[in-house]
Amino acid sequence: MTGAAATILQLDGVDLRYGDTPPVLHGLDLTLQAGSFHFLSGPSGAGKTSLLRLISLSHPPSRGTVRVFGREIDKINREELATLRQRIGVVFQDFRLLDHLSAFDNVALPLRIGGADEEQTARFVADMLGWLGLGDRLEARPAELSMGQRQLVCIARAVVAKPRLLLADEPTSNIDAKNAERLMNLFIQMHRLGTAVVIATHSAELLRRYPYAVLHIAQGRLTGPRPPAGAASSGTG
Repeated sequence: MTGAAATILQLDGVDLRYGDTPPVLHGLDLTLQAGSFHFLSGPSGAGKTSLLRLISLSHPPSRGTVRVFGREIDKINREELATLRQRIGVVFQDFRLLDHLSAFDNVALPLRIGGADEEQTARFVADMLGWLGLGDRLEARPAELSMGQRQLVCIARAVVAKPRLLLADEPTSNIDAKNAERLMNLFIQMHRLGTAVVIATHSAELLRRYPYAVLHIAQGRLTGPRPPAGAASSGTG
């Protein structure tokens, strides 16, 4: 989806700081359209994870304006903010799975919060985990799963409710090449169906293989989007 596609996110002159420390993000301007696909690149410590926290509404801006789904976030109440968050799927680098819940229940959580029918939830979650090769691990808790399996559960949780905005922080870092390709195909399919996708990665291989626009962040400042060197930028917004 391009051209007249709906604006999912808009940042205007945004800074982000934690407490009284200097800003970790400076003067960010960014617009994401429905159905767009962007990689987010930059060196370690450049601000990729902080930018994803900002976009996922986990941390408010210190300066500037953030609009998500047409709403200016500093003008809405907590209940409305929670509703907006339900439309955002996030793949955290540290997983953030709930240790007391099974793999099935971790993935089912966003559907249940959204009020989905339990029978439908059971079918969607079982199908998703089965497709990811975890059909025999539905009742396993995070401590019983490998790092790669936890990564897959985290990704399943992020996408099962078909979010309008998907943010993934190094989603292929703990999994093998076969599953990485499968997940990239999943993310691409989601963007083609209208989800705005942002994937933070250090992987030059991903940037080389998949011709999508790249946002680059360094020292808290954002540049782009631009296509990877030698690649077309078709499919982006």
